[in-house]
Amino acid sequence: MSYVDGFLLAVPKAQLEEYKAMARKACDVWMEHGALAYAECTGEDVPYGELTSFPRAVQAKEDEIVIFSWIVYKSRKDRDEILEKVMADPRLKGDMENMPFDGKRMIFGGFDCFLNAQKGQAL
Repeated sequence: MSYVDGFLLAVPKAQLEEYKAMARKACDVWMEHGALAYAECTGEDVPYGELTSFPRAVQAKEDEIVIFSWIVYKSRKDRDEILEKVMADPRLKGDMENMPFDGKRMIFGGFDCFLNAQKGQAL
């Protein structure tokens, strides 16, 4: 079964287009280095919960939008190899130094996939 890196972050609405441009470039780099899938989603129905929620998790402010993204790999071994190549890729150097969001509030982690059902065309 595959391996997935998941990400949750808050991006200032004023910098959303800048973030999208960075994400498109990152997608190209990850896919060229061997990722199987790459997805970036903007929060559309993410209510601020009483106790927990996506916005609470990243301490989203009123002028920010929640981003949920993931990258799929064949295995954890592939992910580790691909990530090393991506981090060394000069195309992302400037983006990593000047991210259009507060990286300290980003939540991320790697997950071993045990179930993956798809119908029709992928995202």
